[in-house]
Amino acid sequence: MRLIATLKTALDRWLDTERERLAVWLPVFMGAGVLAYFSLRFEPSVWLGPAVTAPFLGVALWWPGARWLFGPLAVAALGFSAGQIATARAPPIEADLPAHAVVVTGTILAVEALPDGRRITIQPAFLDDAAVPLRRSARVRLQKKDDGALETGDSVKIRALLRPPPMPSYPGGWDLQRDAFYAGLGASGYALGKAERTAQVVPSAPMRFVQRLREVIAARVTAVIPGAAGAVSVTLLTGASMAIPEADHAAFRDSGLAHLLAVAGLHIGIVMGFALALSRFAFALSERASLFWPTKKLSGICALAAGAAYMVLTGMHVPIIRSFVMACLFTIALMADRRPFSLRGLALAASVLMVLAPQEVPGVSFQMSFSAVLALISGYEALRPWLRRLHGAAWHRRFLSHLVALALTSALAGTASAPYGAYHFGRVQIYFILANMVAVPLTALWVMPAGLIALFLMPFHLESVVLIPMGWGARAIVWVANTTAGLPAATFAAPHIPVWGLCLFSFGLAWLGLWQTRRRLAGIALMLAGLASPLLDRPPDMLVSADGRLIAVRTPAGAFLQMGQGGSKFTRDAWLQYWGGGSFLPMPGVAAATADDGKPVSLRCDADACLLRPYADRPGALLARGAQHPQFCDQVSIIVSAEPARGLCPKPWPKLVDRFTVWRYGSTAIWLDADGARVITDRAERGDRPWVPALPKPREAAVPMLPAAAVDFPGEAVR
Repeated sequence: MRLIATLKTALDRWLDTERERLAVWLPVFMGAGVLAYFSLRFEPSVWLGPAVTAPFLGVALWWPGARWLFGPLAVAALGFSAGQIATARAPPIEADLPAHAVVVTGTILAVEALPDGRRITIQPAFLDDAAVPLRRSARVRLQKKDDGALETGDSVKIRALLRPPPMPSYPGGWDLQRDAFYAGLGASGYALGKAERTAQVVPSAPMRFVQRLREVIAARVTAVIPGAAGAVSVTLLTGASMAIPEADHAAFRDSGLAHLLAVAGLHIGIVMGFALALSRFAFALSERASLFWPTKKLSGICALAAGAAYMVLTGMHVPIIRSFVMACLFTIALMADRRPFSLRGLALAASVLMVLAPQEVPGVSFQMSFSAVLALISGYEALRPWLRRLHGAAWHRRFLSHLVALALTSALAGTASAPYGAYHFGRVQIYFILANMVAVPLTALWVMPAGLIALFLMPFHLESVVLIPMGWGARAIVWVANTTAGLPAATFAAPHIPVWGLCLFSFGLAWLGLWQTRRRLAGIALMLAGLASPLLDRPPDMLVSADGRLIAVRTPAGAFLQMGQGGSKFTRDAWLQYWGGGSFLPMPGVAAATADDGKPVSLRCDADACLLRPYADRPGALLARGAQHPQFCDQVSIIVSAEPARGLCPKPWPKLVDRFTVWRYGSTAIWLDADGARVITDRAERGDRPWVPALPKPREAAVPMLPAAAVDFPGEAVR
């Protein structure tokens, strides 16, 4: 009892010290509630979240002594409810899209420039002159030779082949279907002929008008600044980055400059700072305004208006919304002579965004954005006493302090967000500090100010005067990205962090950044444990794509890939990131497989099959290639085939994953354990959620039902 009393006293003293920081933990619990909703494998009743939130909130308000317990529970339940509300607002997914080409007619919602063509989004979209349109938008990639005039608001007619959003590349992978569900996208595909504009209409809806304005700005910019520099300039001014060539996009990613293309805090800070300085200068020109008007507050209002306009122009995505909320708090604090940067402002921005768009929490944009800002605020707060020692009146002291601040900003933001980038993209950048120290000043002092001046001059058709020097700066940024990405070992493949490891790292980062006493240092241990989680996670030994055209095998000597005609390169690259490898080796022919260094591997192949036995004490897997009975049936616990493979081996049948299996249950991951093969399918991983299409019905005669002994779903394994 004495020990318990001592611990309670110590806890009370600690909480008294950290009392002002308790409120900033509420978004952490709200995010946990959002993630709990998306982690379910079934859709809960719509009343569940509100039914839990109300009593928890009531108890927290009525019983102050228990607020420390019921307050976080109420906030977590609120995050859970926000996820349910966002799902209820979204229209249902499209079912039974035609497998053949259709004629799509409707109104253009957006026109996007691509490196080698264009892409249009149509809503409402009618298929083959149907009386009722699709409930969701349809996205069509135009032919490269189709250069006809198309703008937002126009009516269009085009023959295209449409498909629903693709399934995840592997169980637990990036869920494109969930992203499309909340984005309102129902189908995507490519055009089989040129688009025909049937009517030219000026859009009346505000957001469609803004979309057309973005397209006009992009066309005027690229007319003066061609190539990758023009695409980067368009991205900075409108937020549309699809036109950047893939090679340059990869260079920005590998050099750690991808945040320059994700319009966020840096960009809106430049815009609002430019507007603030310009308005202050304009007010200073008037003696009456300087003497009698609250010019500081009026300039702040002008800056807020400029930031809001820039947010709308660039598409109102997650980073820019978060940045605008933070900028609003910053400007209001300046107007009220209060401290502008605070964790409370970050907590408020996170809470607002999670209530409005909870589906963004599992995404890379939300995670990298908020982790970087948390590291910047808490890092500068902790290092402020040391940074003050660098300041001085001499020019070299001021230059040194600015240089250190620039390097520290890049280091804090890049280091905090790197694990999230590694989780989603499988790569870690090495020279990101060096690249940012050159590219960020170029963007802030040259490219962005020139772009803003060009926007003001566009109504007078004088933008080329400023766009030409803007192009010089943009080319310099592209050069920095390509040069940095070309340095030796600019990136390295990171091992896949399991979900629980990323959650542990996130909690450790929050613990380190939100508390203010020395107990915050315990967060470093949690972060290191999260980064070490790949050591306790065993990747699957085999992966099969949702269409059966890709089958990969992981061995101690490397990863081997069987890729059929039409196999997805996107899926192949996602598998490489998941396994953290450099490249795939081709599946061997009729011989024992060997790696590049000559080491033998446990993969033997003949004309009809390949036998995988990476562990000598465990049963192997059979990768079937033909219709004959392979000789390895008695040595395996599972058969994998790109074609129907029922009855390939004599009874008793091993477990079976063939073309029919992945057609019904999606991509499949296979582990070869001592007691047999363990199989996880995409449908078993995601469960029955509104964004997961219904289980396809067996096709009579053409697609027979799999035997009960071969497949058991739902469950964690194909049996």
